[in-house]
Amino acid sequence: MPSGADSNDMSGEDNTKNSILKMTLDEGSFLRRRPEVEHERAVALFDLLERNHFELSDEGAVPGPYHVNLALKEDRLVFALSTVAGDLIQDIVLSVRPFRSIIKDYFMVCESYFDAIKTMSPSQIEAIDMGRRGLHNEGAKVLAERLKEHVSLDNATARRLFTLLCVLHMRG
Repeated sequence: MPSGADSNDMSGEDNTKNSILKMTLDEGSFLRRRPEVEHERAVALFDLLERNHFELSDEGAVPGPYHVNLALKEDRLVFALSTVAGDLIQDIVLSVRPFRSIIKDYFMVCESYFDAIKTMSPSQIEAIDMGRRGLHNEGAKVLAERLKEHVSLDNATARRLFTLLCVLHMRG
């Protein structure tokens, strides 16, 4: 990430119609984490804005590109969508409940992975990483399914949004 860039408020260069042009994370929804987690968050934001597909499903929906603020409020994940000019389009609100077990398992595997890279052999690390990627894919699939009545996503966008959901879900 370029020095001086705010990783919570990154703007992409691509002005395509069906995309997120700007993504912010609600400051009240997350705390700063250890460097590995901060790196994952920054990479997910950067990659998301470099290439994504985010298309509102409703007939007659406001065309993109979109600015999205992602927040965790109580037990809800809130996607606040607005136009590039800043006009509110809609909030998409999802229950976090369907993600709880995947996130819990994902966090446990991530902890194992971060511990493994310090002491284990490359083959052991690779095995743990395969499990981590599998859970990540599962979480992205559930997120895309939960959003499909509102938004069409590609797999890469769903994966990056799932990473950001995990970051927002961390407490303490």
